[in-house]
Amino acid sequence: MTNPTNPTPDHDSTAPATREHGAAPALTDRFENPGLPPHVPRRADDDPKAARRAEMQVVGLFTISALASIAFVVAYFAIDPDLKGYLLGIGEVNLYHVALGVTMGLSLLCIGLGAIHWAKTLMPDEEVVEERHPQASDDDDRLAVGRQLSHGWRSSQLNRRAAILGSAGGALGLFALPLVLPVVAGLGPRPGRGLYTTNWEEGTRLMIDPSGAAIRAADVTQGSVFHVMPDGWVGHAAVEEHGAEEAMLAKAKDQVILVRLDPEIIQSQKQRDWGYEGIVAYSKVCTHVGCPVALYEQQTHHLLCPCHQSTFDMTDDCKVIFGPAKRPLPQLPITVDGEGYIVAAGAFREPIGPSFWERNRPGLLGVDET
Repeated sequence: MTNPTNPTPDHDSTAPATREHGAAPALTDRFENPGLPPHVPRRADDDPKAARRAEMQVVGLFTISALASIAFVVAYFAIDPDLKGYLLGIGEVNLYHVALGVTMGLSLLCIGLGAIHWAKTLMPDEEVVEERHPQASDDDDRLAVGRQLSHGWRSSQLNRRAAILGSAGGALGLFALPLVLPVVAGLGPRPGRGLYTTNWEEGTRLMIDPSGAAIRAADVTQGSVFHVMPDGWVGHAAVEEHGAEEAMLAKAKDQVILVRLDPEIIQSQKQRDWGYEGIVAYSKVCTHVGCPVALYEQQTHHLLCPCHQSTFDMTDDCKVIFGPAKRPLPQLPITVDGEGYIVAAGAFREPIGPSFWERNRPGLLGVDET
């Protein structure tokens, strides 16, 4: 509301005097206390039975957590680490890992739920306001504390007995070993040469994934794309022959994309030599983080990784032209057998997939990488 005789708004009588136009507003050293909303008691605050029920619920959650922790320890020692099983909606899984994950997760979940329920139903729920004041103690108190700390250091004799100080530091430092060692030792066996090799070798036929059909060079038209795996490692037959784990590892490492290009647009002589009449084969495992590079742009002859958009030029030995990948896709040398089927002319000449710390050591694959 405005006063008819005064166009400026009315102000509370306790407010500061109206400032002139352009003048700085009046400042105060404190804000006015807005007060607290009315306290609403909880059911457990007024009803002893509700409080007792909430207490039993919290105890029950903590008890379930304790039992889950015990179950974790039992599962850790009692279940075979290689035990496999089938879970609806997931498929074949390692039951040892499932048991450890479920018991640990249930233990942590119940601790959190119990603590939250305890805080929201039984812990004090009253709002308290504390007036703020300078936090620093006066100079005399600070000097007294400093003297007490200095006296404690001298009376402990740590400044005179270096052997105790050193041995205590060593004991506390080495105490981390019992905590770290199980974590490091539990990482499993070293991969050995598993990161360097695949199931491709000289004479291995390229089979369409997942049908398992062999490919004749005459059937590969220009611009056509085939997703292939080595013979013996395709579909359910690979699972039955080698087991689910080995078949999954092969799927992760051996997948290859086969494309026929016009030989006139191929820029790399090595690409021509390792291909066959314009047909070239490259690893589908992205050299960034290992996603499958499965998108082929027929007009531009680019391969695209859908995860982080790394793009590879198939006309120039699959060199990176965009994205975070740093290395070209490895090429699989191919040829044809006596029946006209496309086969590998040898294994990959370099490790496939993302880089790892010792990948670039010379002579890793035992072949001439030039």
